[in-house]
Amino acid sequence: MKESQNLALYRKYRPKNFEDIIGQDDVINVLKGSVKNGKFSHSYLFAGSRGTGKTSMARIFSSAIGCSPNDLSEIDAASNRGIDDVRAIRESVNSLPF
Repeated sequence: MKESQNLALYRKYRPKNFEDIIGQDDVINVLKGSVKNGKFSHSYLFAGSRGTGKTSMARIFSSAIGCSPNDLSEIDAASNRGIDDVRAIRESVNSLPF
């Protein structure tokens, strides 16, 4: 079987750019404005219901501002809520701001 046949649908059809995202026009405009002006915050929190495009939007935005996939730390609050999980995350993030 081909690798693309084994991908979960949400990964196979994940939006690749801002234009592919539907229903988040206000958020897209703010993020595009940040990219255009070259002014970014030190961190961003994408919150909302399941299936609203938080992860896709974060990945697209990070790519637009020049982050490589290795620079991106994705944290799922539902899975990483114990004190040991937080310690492990803190110890694994050894990056300097760029």
